[in-house]
Amino acid sequence: MMLMNILLGVGNEINGDDGIGVWIARNFSRDGWRSIDCFTAPENYTSEIKRSGAKKVVIVDAADMGLDAGETRIIPKEKIGLAGFSTHSLPFSIFISHIEKTTDADVMLIGIQPGQFHSGISDKVKEAGKKLLEILKRDAFDEIETL
Repeated sequence: MMLMNILLGVGNEINGDDGIGVWIARNFSRDGWRSIDCFTAPENYTSEIKRSGAKKVVIVDAADMGLDAGETRIIPKEKIGLAGFSTHSLPFSIFISHIEKTTDADVMLIGIQPGQFHSGISDKVKEAGKKLLEILKRDAFDEIETL
């Protein structure tokens, strides 16, 4: 069976709340989806995304959006530069453009506001992660505010 959607969880658990994206990737499971823990290099999965024929690619990462810890937002392409992502070699704007140009996939970037960058994921951010898992399982993206 060809996969229809891919979730990419990005981040580094050593840096506290920055690990929320990979935590979500490890805890997400749904028919028709492949969930990938990308650590800090989603670009390493470009050829896998192309081969999959995915219709939707959802990227989840901690993002400093100047909000309260745990706030979750869909980050439109034109606002990617306004959000701070701490751990990536290739800017998301370039990665997303490449995926959109070379596949038929719709790409969505979801950011969760981190609170701290030490000693594991904070309770507030983990709660936001659990809420996002439920939204992903129900395909209820309209419940997430846009930045």
